[in-house]
Amino acid sequence: MGDEKKLKLDLGCGQNRKDGYLGVDISRGPNIDYVMDLEKYPWNFETESVEEIFCCHYIEHVTDFILFMDECYRILIPEGKMMVIAPYWSSVRCWQDPTHKQSISESSFLYYNEGWRKANKLDHYPIKSDFDFTYGYSLDPIWVGRSVEAQQFAIRHYVNVVNDLHITLTKRKVTPA
Repeated sequence: MGDEKKLKLDLGCGQNRKDGYLGVDISRGPNIDYVMDLEKYPWNFETESVEEIFCCHYIEHVTDFILFMDECYRILIPEGKMMVIAPYWSSVRCWQDPTHKQSISESSFLYYNEGWRKANKLDHYPIKSDFDFTYGYSLDPIWVGRSVEAQQFAIRHYVNVVNDLHITLTKRKVTPA
């Protein structure tokens, strides 16, 4: 693959394409560089041709989350990044939109780490992805100025504390056996 420039894609961007990224969506528009149905696999991108994926308020609309994540994994280069923003499972933002097909939590992404699947005897799951990930939250403004301890307690026990979950996934390098 040499020194050729790798792609940066904003999947399901609609009219809000991230600066510096190529827009991918099902409908034509001024910010759409690739018109494609992201529910039809495989996508029209070469394996390991994408450096970064940005996906803001789209994954909750995906019908088959496993296929979607595996396709992102396929097109990302080793150590490529995928940034995801999604409404948090305990926020009304997750449930108000009738087109949302699933809720998203931090734990949703554990299944896309091969080591975690093996350690939990879930390596029979039909998942090819192997990502490491970190996460953070967009808190409701009422909680922003509170102590970390109060925020952590509220996140675990109350609804509508977290508006959005921010996940950064990194494609793990395949190590030869």
